[in-house]
Amino acid sequence: MDLQSHRFLSYFEPPQAAELCQLAILERFAPQAVIFEESEIPDSLYLVLEGEVEFSKRIGPQQYQTIALASPDEFFGEFGVLDGQPRSARAIACGPVTLAKIPRDQLMDILDRSPGRVVLKLFGHIIQYLRYTTERYVSQIVHKQKMALVGEMVNTIVHDFKSPFTGIQLSSSMLKEMHPDEETAEWCDLIQAQVMRMSAMAEEVLEFTKGSTVLVKKPLRLSEIIQRFQKLNNVYFSNAKVDFVVEVEDAIIAADENKLMRVWQNIVGNAVDAFENQGGRVSNAVRRRVSIAAVTKDEWVEIKIADNGPGIPEAIRDRLFEPFVTFGKRSGTGLGTAIAKSIIDAHGGQIWFESSAESGTTFYIILPLFQESTPISNPID
Repeated sequence: MDLQSHRFLSYFEPPQAAELCQLAILERFAPQAVIFEESEIPDSLYLVLEGEVEFSKRIGPQQYQTIALASPDEFFGEFGVLDGQPRSARAIACGPVTLAKIPRDQLMDILDRSPGRVVLKLFGHIIQYLRYTTERYVSQIVHKQKMALVGEMVNTIVHDFKSPFTGIQLSSSMLKEMHPDEETAEWCDLIQAQVMRMSAMAEEVLEFTKGSTVLVKKPLRLSEIIQRFQKLNNVYFSNAKVDFVVEVEDAIIAADENKLMRVWQNIVGNAVDAFENQGGRVSNAVRRRVSIAAVTKDEWVEIKIADNGPGIPEAIRDRLFEPFVTFGKRSGTGLGTAIAKSIIDAHGGQIWFESSAESGTTFYIILPLFQESTPISNPID
């Protein structure tokens, strides 16, 4: 945006606004560049013309808590300019950023010469901004406490489940040895695979509460991953009267199979739950449908997970990928889609969705195709 049209200048009379434009120094910052550090002595006020700036406070060695963001047509650094105290937070460029920098001394001189209504407008903005940052910071603290509680709970569950999981796996192995026919072996393998999935799911929730996603990547054929997912869930789909359709091109990606299975489970599971919650109107004559399709595009593969259900409620569409967001599910935790997004982000991909009551919901996921230079943990199966 143009400097002359920035909102900050609209607070001033035309002569003062013109003077500020002459004083402003345009500066460009690369992504992740530090604009100023916490505790620095303030020397300027900044107007955001392009890009976004993140503000964070130090909470430990090399640890920072984000407290606010500034977008084009917003300004920052006014607290230090007005009271002369050290910066209360660190400012970093989220991406390429263009700022207009107005030196403190000259700005204070212009404010001294400006009418009282200019100062009142400026203080009105400052009070509004303080309320916004306070609400955001409190919300993040509450979120952090929730995640810590969830982490403690999941850690206990993981520990307590180890013994019964081991018992189930040993029992299925014994059954397989006692009854070596093909059908029994297949069911025993399914039992062991499901136990491993349950354990992995708990570990993934634990990782999510810590704010990290640990990947064990290897080259994988996407079609094989989805076929395994279908096999593990055939009984589930049958009981829910759901048709699960797969149309996948053969593409190789560098990914963590267990983590991607978790993504499919969360998204498809939500679709199946939505079918079952429609007043019991799902009958043998009406089979709901979920489909997964994938096509390659240049160096990416695009995966579509579509259903013909009632759509995602409008009340949560804007916040669907946030933790603890759920609607109408008595047993829902609100973590499923948040975990799915964290996994896709960790793979360097993207996820979004389209939804309506008439056409159902489609999730779109793009993941990078496997390249020879891609770091991996294991060779292809």
